[in-house]
Amino acid sequence: MGELITIDTPDDPRLHDYTGLTDVELRRRREPAEGLFIAEGEKVIRRAGDAGYAMRSMLLSAKWVDTMRDVIDEAPAPVYVVEPELAERVTGYHVHRGALASMRRKPLHSAADLLRAARRVVVMESVNDHTNIGAIFRSAAALGIDAVLLSPDCADPLYRRSVKVSMGAVFSVPYARLDTWPAGLATVGEAGFTLLALTPDERAEPLDEVAPHRMDRVALMLGAEGDGLSRRALAAGEPTGPAFPLCPTGSTVLNVGAAAAVAFYAVTAGRPTE
Repeated sequence: MGELITIDTPDDPRLHDYTGLTDVELRRRREPAEGLFIAEGEKVIRRAGDAGYAMRSMLLSAKWVDTMRDVIDEAPAPVYVVEPELAERVTGYHVHRGALASMRRKPLHSAADLLRAARRVVVMESVNDHTNIGAIFRSAAALGIDAVLLSPDCADPLYRRSVKVSMGAVFSVPYARLDTWPAGLATVGEAGFTLLALTPDERAEPLDEVAPHRMDRVALMLGAEGDGLSRRALAAGEPTGPAFPLCPTGSTVLNVGAAAAVAFYAVTAGRPTE
């Protein structure tokens, strides 16, 4: 059972996990190095626990204690109860959802292990916007993508903003980082996947003509908004794309998160259910 501890000073060392949550560069360095991530809000905290992530501690305002009572009773971790104003001083922002939890990271999967069991995967290159990462994971979970592979410079899926936007989908879709780029894409091809590079290039073949839903194993490659996939990544795939651009090069385009959802539907439509 979690121990309820009231804290009334923002510099209490027990609140270290929650300090400076709005400092993106600091948190990007600290969290992986210290083996933690922050789950925000009741639903996300519960989903993290259901996915097997162990809790280090929880930070709550008093009015959330009853709501989170079952989680508190089951988690062998301290629960710090603070006034909302103190939570804001510690974290750097107003904690609207009233509940934060520091969770322990798990060891990352290897790309090879994920590919053995998957048929539909997404590969991201240099997607470093946490909102886009979260949106892509949420669509991947909803539309039957089996796994996500990240280039070394992609943003952290377990960063607080990514977790929040994904509504915890980052916990349910397994992911791995490719150690080298774009050389690591060879691992995907060797596992029997057809690499489809999504690009706004007008010369690309439309997805409905490629019919990826009829292919046995497909890897959809997505690049960062604006720049898209690099030339080296495009060279590793078979360039294809829907009739609209996947990156914001004009005034009538979808952003990469929305475009990814459309592409995921196209690649999973009619997928066998066995």
